[in-house]
Amino acid sequence: MGKQRLKSGEKILFSIFGAFFVLGIIAFIAMEVVRSRSEAPMFAVTTHFDFSPLGLEGSALYREARCNSCHRALRNGTNMGASLDGIGSRRSIQWIESFFIDPEKTYGGPTVDHGLPPKEAAYVTSLPKENLHKIAVFLSELRADRGSAAAAQPPKERSGFIDGMVGTFAPETWKDKYQDIRDKPQGSGSAGEEHQH
Repeated sequence: MGKQRLKSGEKILFSIFGAFFVLGIIAFIAMEVVRSRSEAPMFAVTTHFDFSPLGLEGSALYREARCNSCHRALRNGTNMGASLDGIGSRRSIQWIESFFIDPEKTYGGPTVDHGLPPKEAAYVTSLPKENLHKIAVFLSELRADRGSAAAAQPPKERSGFIDGMVGTFAPETWKDKYQDIRDKPQGSGSAGEEHQH
């Protein structure tokens, strides 16, 4: 039995797919060339840090403890675990330290790598408490600009699209029940905004 030849429609589909695949590779190579030669970042940097002496010590301990083998922080590390850039805008030092000591209780459910052995990051709970505090200070100082993907609050600016959708689909009773968090003053005491040393 001989090989069945492709029909003309199948040839066209494969040709279109092949063209998109080749264009995708060319675009990726072009983007990487531009990125590697450019001194300015390709995307706006929406996370920042201003380390205290304790935070600098925590940064060194974070690397020594191999946290960056799973997590990304300061645009270094891997993406195997959650990115920690901007975590200080979402979690307090107390929450981070509690997570180190009892991850699943603090998180409120099972975690992938943190917790009891044989989980890969189980060793974190046995690090000296002083070191855990310093690492927590370091992480709490990784802040996110309001409106970035890592921030606890959306941008202050209004969005015609979002306001239109809420106006169209949200029940009238929501206006009495809920407050638009864009109208809340910055640092109004929510858990994600706590930031103490």
